[in-house]
Amino acid sequence: MSIQKYRAFIKTVEFGSLTKAAQSLDYTQSGISHMINDLEAEWGITLLERKRSGVRITSDGLKILPYVQNVCNAQNKLLIELEEMHGLNSGLIRIGTFSSVATHWLPNIIKSFQMDYPNIEFELLLGHYTEIESWIIEGRVDCGFLRLPTKPELESVFLEQDKLLVILPENHPMAEHEYFPIHGLVGEPFILLEKGAKTEISEIFVRHNIIPNVRFTTWDDYAIMSMVENGLGISILPELILQRTPYRIVKKELEVAVP
Repeated sequence: MSIQKYRAFIKTVEFGSLTKAAQSLDYTQSGISHMINDLEAEWGITLLERKRSGVRITSDGLKILPYVQNVCNAQNKLLIELEEMHGLNSGLIRIGTFSSVATHWLPNIIKSFQMDYPNIEFELLLGHYTEIESWIIEGRVDCGFLRLPTKPELESVFLEQDKLLVILPENHPMAEHEYFPIHGLVGEPFILLEKGAKTEISEIFVRHNIIPNVRFTTWDDYAIMSMVENGLGISILPELILQRTPYRIVKKELEVAVP
């Protein structure tokens, strides 16, 4: 309501007339007069001199006028900015993701999106599923990529099934086999993709009562591929991250169904 009073004051000064100010703002003359009276009472000064020929701004009103105009201009800029944000003309989208999606999906998604909305900025936060889930709930990110099922309070959309594959050095004895046997995970030096919370890879071991010989643990997919290439062990990684990989490794499906 204060903004409307400020506008009433500005328009009255501009037109030198309560009547014309009322017509401009779609108010009655008495309504405009009442708003200006309210400002004068609130601030304890006289803003306008009323005469039969019209109104004239006082010296006190002249001192106050620039500040009132600045407030109204700032309000207009705020409304324009909000309209642009709602119209996706500007803004920031924060996305929780992991390396495979950030590498193979998001570049094309963002490129396509920016063809329609070139002024939108993106911030990518890399983490594991549990972290990303927490970021969404806390509002730290606007959306994120997770594995299903998620917490019931989150709205989710299924995108694609990302199979887990065993990766081996090229000279591994099982490199020529069609599938990798589940019991083959026992005893082999294993490089585990994990950070903090347990992942679906650890769940495979639990489900099949396997105790792996974990020699290295990291959350860097590419470090794991390099280690496997150099014969330091075997591992299990999502199929998506293994696309267009430069490493000399072999990918195999497990002989048992996995997510």
